[in-house]
Amino acid sequence: IFDLNNPAFNSEKTGEYYSLSKSVISYIASESYELSDEENKEKFHMLSVVIPNFKQVFLDTFLTVQKDGSDLLKLNNGVEMPMQGIGTFLLSPAEAEASATYALKNGCQLIDTANAYCNEKAVGRAMKNAGTDRKNIFLETKLWPSFYEQDDAVDKTLERLQTDYIDLLLIHQPAGNYIAGYKQMEKAYKEGKVRAIGLSNFNEEQICGILNICEVKPSVLQTEVHPYYQEKELKKFLSHEDIKIQAWYPLGHGDNALLNEPLFKSLAEKYGKSTAQIILRWHIQEGNIIIPGSKNSDHIKANFDIFDFSLTDEEMAKISLLDKGVRYYTSTPEMLKKYVEMIPPVDEQK
Repeated sequence: IFDLNNPAFNSEKTGEYYSLSKSVISYIASESYELSDEENKEKFHMLSVVIPNFKQVFLDTFLTVQKDGSDLLKLNNGVEMPMQGIGTFLLSPAEAEASATYALKNGCQLIDTANAYCNEKAVGRAMKNAGTDRKNIFLETKLWPSFYEQDDAVDKTLERLQTDYIDLLLIHQPAGNYIAGYKQMEKAYKEGKVRAIGLSNFNEEQICGILNICEVKPSVLQTEVHPYYQEKELKKFLSHEDIKIQAWYPLGHGDNALLNEPLFKSLAEKYGKSTAQIILRWHIQEGNIIIPGSKNSDHIKANFDIFDFSLTDEEMAKISLLDKGVRYYTSTPEMLKKYVEMIPPVDEQK
């Protein structure tokens, strides 16, 4: 019933019954689990015929119910993943520990880190300091290329994080012997050390290479996505393969040009939000999992305050036109070669 690709949502027909209270729509949503797929399709068709703007009204209501920020996406192996979390890229151990602790204490469930960030120990401390039940934390980290061929890479990562399992483990870069790294993740998945596995910074050709040899399908691709670089074609491919997309640099690495786009400033004024909140709201409605990073507690709190409004279809269409195909990070063969040679000081981190 929550599938926005359902053809019923696209009906432009309207009838004499032009209003239906949100309470009734909420009731319809709450009882949907008792209905068969066919019954739900029939109900959606009926509602889209008699209620103008049904798609937007239903979306508004659903987001109101989910305004606590706990929206979950079901991955292709059945594991549920929060749509929003906090990233720790470029944060020192002290900053990562403070930010992750604050985020977890204020309702955040998804924490993203990586071998190369050299703050995994800090994230492990934050999970303990926050007092949050481990089952309510979705922990994500990434294997670095220089560790792909080390048989104990996953076990050492678990030790640094002070946990007995990782919710999502990614191959950080398509560099070096990443096939060996992927096989290592598959082994950890089968052993119950990892709940889901995926890729980071891979292009479509490289993803196809993994799909051709894998025993466990990647569940998530983490890559650069923001209004200036929307990855529309890649998202179509990922949707066909049932792989979710996760956006790093969701705010364009804090680019003032992006944050001060006239469209975002206008929408921010309309909804009483910041331009950053408008952009993050766009990501959520686009189906992008987001991990904005910050060491500012006010910014962390504000980043999660995006579930009490929704952008209209017209507004989403206008944002779509901002796509310039412009990246803030571009990988090169020379960079990938350096990544293999670079050994992060993971054991020396605080």
